[in-house]
Amino acid sequence: MTRSGSSRAPHSGFTLFELMVAVAIFAILAALGYASLNNSIRYREVTDRNLAKLRDLQTTVRLLGQDFQELAPRPVRDALGGPNQPALSADARNAYVVVMTRAGWSNTAGLQRPALQRGGYLLDNGTLRRDSWTVLDATQSNEPLRRELMRKVKRFEVKYLDTGRQWLTQWPPAASQPPTSERQRPLAVEVTLELEDWGVITRLFEIAG
Repeated sequence: MTRSGSSRAPHSGFTLFELMVAVAIFAILAALGYASLNNSIRYREVTDRNLAKLRDLQTTVRLLGQDFQELAPRPVRDALGGPNQPALSADARNAYVVVMTRAGWSNTAGLQRPALQRGGYLLDNGTLRRDSWTVLDATQSNEPLRRELMRKVKRFEVKYLDTGRQWLTQWPPAASQPPTSERQRPLAVEVTLELEDWGVITRLFEIAG
């Protein structure tokens, strides 16, 4: 009589080699996924920075356009009691590249103040800044309101087209004399911005007569 013995059933599950292969595949996929995610985050950050720069540039050009196109022939008193300052003033000896009086200053809050505003642009350690005063005839106690417009600016220049169709780097023209020079305005203004990463950008603004 043969003795019937029960044979062992084959083991189910994964072998150690199969587990090692699965772990290796998972590690490769995880590394690829992390690299893809890291690249996506980096590209998103670069895109956000570029969009922010573009918004700053658009805001800067818009403000420059509004200031120059709304030039008002209104000189202001000197803060130290000297001669009147021209409505539009550009002198290489001053910290400000250009200072002007502009009209059209919106007053949505209904404050008791003029519709004219005194403002100026200067380049401070690579940052283009716009300062403005809440009063036209300011004194030394009237601190300007400062607004940073753009950073990484290498050059900010303004040229002025006079009635003789000549481009000048200062205003009023050297040949003009007060009181005419205090209210004199150019025919057009050319603004040049040189940025560290975007190169040279030039805009031309016509001045209303």
